[in-house]
Amino acid sequence: MGIFEPFRAIGYITTGVPFSVQRLGTETFVTVSLGKAFQVYNCAKLTLVIVSPQLPHKIRALACYRDFTFVAYATHIAVFKRAHQVTLWSRHSAKVNSLMVFGDYVISVDVDGNLFIWGFKGLDESNVPVGHILFEDKFTPTCMMHPDTYLNKVLIGSQEGGLQLWNVSTKKMLYEFKGWGSSVTSCVSSPALDVVAVGCLDGKIHVHNIRYDEEVVTFVHSMRGAVTSLSFSTDGQPLLASGGSSGVISIWNLEKRKLQSVVRDAHDSSIISLHFLANEPVLMSSSADNSIKIWIFDTTDGDPRLLRFRSGHSAPPLCIRFYANGRHILSAGQDRAFRLFSVIQDQQSRELSQRHVSKRAKKLRVKEEELKLKPVIAFDCAEIRERDWCNVVTCHMDTAQAYVWRLQNFVIGEHILRPCLENLTPVKACTISACGNFAILGTAGGWIERFNLQSGISRGSYMDVSERGSCAHESEVVGVACDSTNTQMISAGYHGDVKVWDFKGRALKFRWEVGCPLVKIVYHRLNGLLATVADDFVIRLFDAMALRMVRKFEGHTDRITDLCFSEDGKWLLSSSMDGTLRIWDVILARQIDAVHVDVSITALSLSPNMDVLATTHVDQNGVYLWANQSMFSGASNIDSYASGKEVVNVKLLSLSSVEGSNVENEDTDKPIVNQSVSNEASTFPAFSQQIPDLVTLSLLPKSQWQSLINLDIIKVRNKPIEPPKKPEKAPFFLPSVPSLSGEILFKPSEPVDGEDTKPDKAESDERKVGIPVTQFLELLQSSSEMKNFSAFTEYIKGLSPSNLDMELRMFQIIDEDEDEEELVKRPEFISIELLLDYFIHEISCRNNFEFVQAVTRLFLKIHGETIRCNSKLQDKARKLLDTQSAIWQRVDKLFQSTRCMVTFLSNSQF
Repeated sequence: MGIFEPFRAIGYITTGVPFSVQRLGTETFVTVSLGKAFQVYNCAKLTLVIVSPQLPHKIRALACYRDFTFVAYATHIAVFKRAHQVTLWSRHSAKVNSLMVFGDYVISVDVDGNLFIWGFKGLDESNVPVGHILFEDKFTPTCMMHPDTYLNKVLIGSQEGGLQLWNVSTKKMLYEFKGWGSSVTSCVSSPALDVVAVGCLDGKIHVHNIRYDEEVVTFVHSMRGAVTSLSFSTDGQPLLASGGSSGVISIWNLEKRKLQSVVRDAHDSSIISLHFLANEPVLMSSSADNSIKIWIFDTTDGDPRLLRFRSGHSAPPLCIRFYANGRHILSAGQDRAFRLFSVIQDQQSRELSQRHVSKRAKKLRVKEEELKLKPVIAFDCAEIRERDWCNVVTCHMDTAQAYVWRLQNFVIGEHILRPCLENLTPVKACTISACGNFAILGTAGGWIERFNLQSGISRGSYMDVSERGSCAHESEVVGVACDSTNTQMISAGYHGDVKVWDFKGRALKFRWEVGCPLVKIVYHRLNGLLATVADDFVIRLFDAMALRMVRKFEGHTDRITDLCFSEDGKWLLSSSMDGTLRIWDVILARQIDAVHVDVSITALSLSPNMDVLATTHVDQNGVYLWANQSMFSGASNIDSYASGKEVVNVKLLSLSSVEGSNVENEDTDKPIVNQSVSNEASTFPAFSQQIPDLVTLSLLPKSQWQSLINLDIIKVRNKPIEPPKKPEKAPFFLPSVPSLSGEILFKPSEPVDGEDTKPDKAESDERKVGIPVTQFLELLQSSSEMKNFSAFTEYIKGLSPSNLDMELRMFQIIDEDEDEEELVKRPEFISIELLLDYFIHEISCRNNFEFVQAVTRLFLKIHGETIRCNSKLQDKARKLLDTQSAIWQRVDKLFQSTRCMVTFLSNSQF
C-alpha cells in the first residue's frame, strides 16, 4: 500500500467498440465500452447510469437485453446483470469478435470462425453452449444480423465479400450470397421485409432483397472511405444513415435513391456505430475520437442538427491542473482542445469555446481541427480574478503569442498577448501573478515580457544588459514564476541560468548557475522554494531568498516529465518516463514513497486539499485520479503506509476501482458509490481502523439525519388540509344534559339494538400476536449474534426518514399492563434490548456519529416510556448514558481550543 492508490478515471466516453442500444419502458439506454470496463448512459440527456467493474482484458464486443449486458473480452464472455457479474462463458479458443442477442439466446463469433449459441434464461444451471457452428476456411465472419420475420435465421457477412444465411436451430446453411467482391464491414435489417443494407470496404452500400437475391439500389461514397456503420430510420422517413472511416455521416433518401445530406466532420475519427432511435427522428453516433453525439432531423432542409453530445479528449492530454479548490481539472490535450473536467459530476465537464469554430469551419468548408488553436504546452490560472476578467493564460506549440481565457464563461478571451514584436519566437513559458493582474511570458528567444490581463497591454520587459541582444536569457526560457507579494520574479533558461528580478522595476537582482541544462521549474509561493529539473534526471531545490541550493533528490533513471508541490510545501511529487511516481519529503530530505505504473506518467497535479492526485499517461485520453490513503489511515507514522525507497508496482485502472457502480441521479453532487451491497452481513466491509481520539461521520446528506429529529413537525406541515365534512346521520338537535358547572355536555350516542359494545376478542388478542419479521429485524438479530453491526448500519442508512420511523414504531409496546415476566418474553421487548445494545456499541466505536445520535433521539422519543417502566431496560439506558457522556466529553474537548480562539479573536480590537 502506498500513499496514493488508483481511484478512478475521468474523461472517457467511448472507445472503438460498437455500442449497444436497448429500450426499457419509455426510456432508451446505450451501453458503451471504455477499454476494460463499460458504462451505461440514459439517451434522454446522456446522463451516466451504471459503471461496471474492471475486467481482466479489453472489451471486444457488447450486447444488451433488458437488465443483462453481455461483454466479450479475450476468449471469454462475461454476463452482467446491471453492474454485477452473473456468470462467465468460456468455450472459445480464440478471441471473440462479435456478439448478438437472438431471442432467448446470445450468438458469439470468434476470429477462427467458431459460432457458439448460448442460452441465458437459466444462467445458474449450465454454462455450456447449446449450439456450435464452424465456418469454412475461406469464410471469415466480420458481422452478423437477424432479418426480421426470419425465424431462427442469421445473416453473416465475411471478409471475403460473401454472405451466408444460416438456420441456427438446425445448424445448417440455407443460402450463400456471392457478394460484390469487397469485404463486408456492416449489415443491418431495414423496416421493409426481406430487405437488408450491406456496407463494404470499398465504400459502396448495397440495399439487397435477400428473399429473391436481387439488388434494390446501390449507393457509393468511395471518396469518404470505407462504410463502417449503417442504420435505417424507423419513424416513417425513408432514410438510411451511413458512417465512414473518415468521420463523415451520409444520409441517403431511399425513395429518391440519392444522397440527401452530409454531416462533414461529424467526428474526428472513424464512425464506429450509428443507430436511429425507435420511432424518433433522432440518430446516435459514436466514434473512436472518444465522443457520443445525438443528431435530430428537425430542420426544413432535412439536414440533421446536433442535439446533445458527450466527449472527452481524442488525443492524450499534455498538461493538467486542479481548479476551484479541487472540484475541477483544467486539461489541455494534443487534440487542440482545452477542457474543464468535473471531479464530482461528470455531466459538468465541457470544452472551452474557441469562438464559433464549428460555424466558421462549415462556412469555409474546412475541418474544425484546422481552425482550432495549436496544442497547449503550458498554462497558468488565477482563481482570484475569475469574476473580474480573463484568469487563464495558455502557451501553444510553435505559436508566437499567448491566449487568455475567461473561465466564468468558458470561452477564449478577446486579448492576444504578443511578446517581442521585433523578433517573433514561440512562447514557451507563462505565469500569472498572485494578484491575478499580470501575466508574464517567456519565449524561445530568451525574451520575457509582462502584460496586463485586464487590458492585454504590455507593461514592460525584463532585460539583462549583460546578455547578447539585451534579452532576459541567452537561451530559451523554460520557466517563469512570481512570489506571493509581487516583489520578485524568477526565470530559468535552458542553459542552466536562474535569475531573480525585481517585479516592478524589472531589474536583475541575483543570478546563479545550476551547472546543467534545465527542462522545467516549479515555484512554491508560500515557502519560497524553487524546484528545478535538469537533463541529468536530478531534482534540485533552491531557496529563492537565500540564493542557495537546499535539497537534491536523485532516483529517476529517465526523463522527468512533471513535478508539483503539495499545498503545504512539505511534499514534492515527480514523474518520469521510467514509469515511476516518486514522493519526496522536503523537510526530511528523503524519498518517502515510490510507485511504478505500467504506463508512464506525462503530467500530474495535486489537489489543494492533498486528497486527490490527478495524472495523465502516455497514449491515454483520460485523466486518472489517485486517492490519498494517508489522509484516511489511522496510522500516525508515515512509514507505516509509505514505501520509502522501495518501488511499488501499480496497474493503471481502466475506469474505476469499485466493483460496480450505480448512479441513480447525476444532477446531485453525490459521488459514485459501490452498488454491490448485499443484504447479508458478511458482505459489508467493516471499518478496519478508527482514527484515534476522533469520531467518524456517516457522509449522509444533512437533510437525511436532520429530518429524523424533526419528523413530527414535517408530518404536521405536510399533512393535507381537507375541508370539513358533514357527519353522516347526525341528528338535527344534539341531545344535551345539564352540568353543575353550567357547561353544556352532550349525551354519548347510545348503541343500536343488538350491537355489542365490548371489544372483539380477536381484536384485543391481535396486539399480543407479535411483530412481523422484517429485513430490519433479521439484520438486527444476526448483527447482534455476530457482534458486528456494520451490515445493520448500512441498511438503516439506506432507509428514508419516514421508513426508519415506521420500523422503530413497529416495536412499540401498546399493552403495558401485563406482568413483567410476560413482557420480557415479548419480541418487541427483545428488539428494544437489541437496539439499546446497538446504540451502545456504535457510540463507543464513534462510527456514523451524527446519524447514530439522530436515530438514538428518535428511538428514545418513541420507546422512552417503555424504558422508564422496566428495570432491565433502565440498566441498559444508564450504560448508554455513561457511554454517550464519555464520548461527548472527548468530542467537546476537541472543540474547546477552537472555541477559545474564536472567542478571543471576536473580542479583540485591531
